[in-house]
Amino acid sequence: MQGTVTAPTAPLPQVRGLPVVGLLPAFRRDPLGTLTEIVRRYGPLVWARFGRVEFLLVHEPEYIEEVLVRQHRRFRKGPGFEAMRAALGDGLLTSEGEFWLRQRRLAQPAFHRAQVAAYGETMVAYARRHVEAWQDGETRDLAAEMMRLTLAIAAKTLFNVDIEAEAGRIGRALDVAMAAFVARTRSLLPLPDSLPTPTNLRFRRALADLDAVVYGIIAQRRASAEDPGDLLSMLMQARDEEGRGMTDRQLRDETLTLLLAGHETTAVALTWTWYLLAQHPEVLRRLRAELEEVLGDRDPGAEDLPRLPYTQAIVREGLRLYPPAWVLSRQAVEPFELGPHRFPAGTPVLISQWVVHRDPRWYEEPEAFRPERWLGDEARRLPAFAYFPFGGGPRRCIGEGFALQEAALVLAVMARRFDVELLPGARVEPEPQVTLRLRHGLPVRLRRRQG
Repeated sequence: MQGTVTAPTAPLPQVRGLPVVGLLPAFRRDPLGTLTEIVRRYGPLVWARFGRVEFLLVHEPEYIEEVLVRQHRRFRKGPGFEAMRAALGDGLLTSEGEFWLRQRRLAQPAFHRAQVAAYGETMVAYARRHVEAWQDGETRDLAAEMMRLTLAIAAKTLFNVDIEAEAGRIGRALDVAMAAFVARTRSLLPLPDSLPTPTNLRFRRALADLDAVVYGIIAQRRASAEDPGDLLSMLMQARDEEGRGMTDRQLRDETLTLLLAGHETTAVALTWTWYLLAQHPEVLRRLRAELEEVLGDRDPGAEDLPRLPYTQAIVREGLRLYPPAWVLSRQAVEPFELGPHRFPAGTPVLISQWVVHRDPRWYEEPEAFRPERWLGDEARRLPAFAYFPFGGGPRRCIGEGFALQEAALVLAVMARRFDVELLPGARVEPEPQVTLRLRHGLPVRLRRRQG
């Protein structure tokens, strides 16, 4: 039975919550606070029941490494990814086994270090064009702005298409899809997708909008017969052992997955980073001093990043405090061990970057925004999985290097041109959906810098 640790070890703490629903109501109200409270109160290895499912919460870096790296073959993606598969199909994020490995190998060249560096020019050009349309003194939702910008960058670099005209349509569809994913995973008795409920109908319309954009990209490429050497070309030219290429449905799944995942996390990370910078002018001053010393009056390129350590430290610290991927789940496909404890096949595992990244055992002043912690010995003393914003092991995010480079370059382009002021009374709250979005966006007033 799930929730039982086999002899000879003593049972782990068990948090059952209310009859039938368990901790699900508390988790719906405050996922971040609920997970944090459980781990702080009962320890980093504990059973917790959410609705009908009892999860093993794992928040010890040594054990996280066991799950994600050393014993990764004993796990598959967790229950929440089934809901995502309804929209993303069998893309890199949701597929498993040999099919996932084949697709990962096909996509990998597009994310090699040299190739990612080559994307730098496009990232900077798009960021410059985007922010130069802003006006001094105007108010904008920075969360929406970053979503539009990073979507355009992902589409151009990976698929060589200009998608800015479709950004609003894609953004609205993505919002609906995200809400549907979350509602399904947090429901005690999720209804079948086939029922014509208002939520299901909205989801179908959103999916149709996303499909129209992605299939349009594929059809345009097939009709042109061009080969710009981008990721879409690599996928279209790929052949299996029998010489068969990908169907349009397979191309759709991978393109949609990489287009959406390739912009969402960076946009969320940049938004939270600017929220932090708006409250810490001393950090922003130090950032600009570094940019001026290294760049003078020009924008950065990928080749400049090794000489911008503080810029990169700001990105890393933002990812620590507000990790876009705030939780991950796994399901055991065979028995496994964590230290002296043994667990059966079928055990669902939950790991939260949010909780681990704010653990006072690993970080001095864990709630404080201190980018300098990444420039000295403090970072080198961390256990391997005390910081893992992009996951770990074979399923570590394929776009990690892409996202880190993009975030640093866009941050530099923006910081050279604008100050960002939070609007008085703005409600800034985390909204833990598939990623750690901001519930009310980030309304700001933009102030163009002089000189």
